[in-house]
Amino acid sequence: MCQAQAKENKSKDGVYFIVEEMPVYPGGDEALRKDLAANIKYPEEAKKAGIQGKVYVTFVVDEQGKVTDAKIVRGVDPSLDKESLRVIKELKAWNPGKEKGKAVKVSYTLPINYALDGKPDEKK
Repeated sequence: MCQAQAKENKSKDGVYFIVEEMPVYPGGDEALRKDLAANIKYPEEAKKAGIQGKVYVTFVVDEQGKVTDAKIVRGVDPSLDKESLRVIKELKAWNPGKEKGKAVKVSYTLPINYALDGKPDEKK
């Protein structure tokens, strides 16, 4: 007889990866995108070098909705990675995730896309 084992949906430190109600940013995804866009300052050195790409940041939304433990999962360039962490840490409080009606810590991963308008300045 074959028996399937249910995979644990939280880590040893009590952080969930999947919950019944995932954390929600106030105003939803659109508000999150607007706040990120309004607060990101494209690093000057990355602009001059023409560096673009998608930085993946993982963080925990705790029981109060605060963003904690932000880390780069996949970076592009140290200056873009640093800016991504700064902006994530400054986000307003989220509506926390819930499991069985109780607020819990939830791991969340967010891609931040850096794109330049047109080509980088070419010096001749």
